[in-house]
Amino acid sequence: MAGTGIDTSILHQGAHSASYFDLARTAGEGVEIVDFCIPCNPYFPTPEMFDELSRDLKNILKYYPSDSTSITKKLCSVLGLHPQTVAMANGSTELITWIDHLLIKESVAIPIPTFGRWTDQPLETGKRVDMFPLQERDGFRLNLDDYVRFIRDRGSRVAVVCNVNNPDGCYLPRRDVIRFMDMLGDLDLVVIDESFIDFSDMEQYPSVGPDAVIRPNTVVLKSLGKNFGLHGIRFGYLMANPSIAGKIGKALPKWNLNSLAEKVVSMIQDHEEEYEDSLRLLSRDRRAMAGELARVPGLTVFPSQGNFILVKLPTEWSGVALRDYLVANHGVYTRECGNKLGMTSQFMRLVVRPARDVDRLIDGMMDYGRQFRVRDTSWSSGLDDAPSNLIQYPSHRSGGEYTARRAANA
Repeated sequence: MAGTGIDTSILHQGAHSASYFDLARTAGEGVEIVDFCIPCNPYFPTPEMFDELSRDLKNILKYYPSDSTSITKKLCSVLGLHPQTVAMANGSTELITWIDHLLIKESVAIPIPTFGRWTDQPLETGKRVDMFPLQERDGFRLNLDDYVRFIRDRGSRVAVVCNVNNPDGCYLPRRDVIRFMDMLGDLDLVVIDESFIDFSDMEQYPSVGPDAVIRPNTVVLKSLGKNFGLHGIRFGYLMANPSIAGKIGKALPKWNLNSLAEKVVSMIQDHEEEYEDSLRLLSRDRRAMAGELARVPGLTVFPSQGNFILVKLPTEWSGVALRDYLVANHGVYTRECGNKLGMTSQFMRLVVRPARDVDRLIDGMMDYGRQFRVRDTSWSSGLDDAPSNLIQYPSHRSGGEYTARRAANA
């Protein structure tokens, strides 16, 4: 493939990944960028749903949305939730901000690596952030008993767990998370961030949302943009007992949700089957993509229950150089993890995408790796060997048993 014309210097500006729009503006004419960077559901909404949104676009953009209370009540009626236990916001990041301002007073414990706002937000407001390092030798899997001992030793007043965790994709069984919440019932707050949990197929009912709302100090965060493949809308919600949910809800602006978010909320119920199908397709693609990545010589592939896969690059590879090479020469945008606390640029988080896109990614990685072939003869036969650097979790999603409602209310 000829060069894309993309100015890779844009990838070196700021702590956060460049947006798709930033890259597209610098791309050559007719260049298609395949996004392996931003975790998104590639199968939802369906083309028919986008057609419906397009037909209503004039009204969506022209008129005020309903207030946040009305949209939240609609979401709760669709998902079978009690409105007094839900606060809906302009993305989970807005909820993290308000949790920090209103509920984190002194200190917060957080395993790293994880989603950066859980460390950055409280640090920005002067809180003590107690970071519990996850170990590569353990596949970055969180041991909850060790984490609880760490929290007690440090005297942390708030504890956060991301399940599924970003960027490693590790999943904690529901019963273990419930036990964790109960062990820390004396803390100011326990947060379970379930932004990626809908993508897990380890259990039929993975969420601890219903368990959080009957506890005095627990909050569960849920994402809608990630699950529904609509990052641009910026919408998510939390579940907690009425006291906590009400406190957050009262702090949120009355019109913090836009008309596009309201339209999508009204569409969810009519497209539940398509959403279920999207999750099954993504689970299939995750297994297939992990297998393909495992055939790249020297690449370590970590098992994942998210809509992304963490890999460790061969020793001689540079994550920054590979990222720049892929976007400049193959139009493939990836996420190297050098700016994630607890990781280095030898790690990449790659979003799960359909097979045709994975082929393009693998081709680009193999092209990049050719410069090292003279030093490593394994490259000559690596793609013909059976994968030996991959462990896969079993799948438990089947038939029509996993629904959007159950994902939210399980």
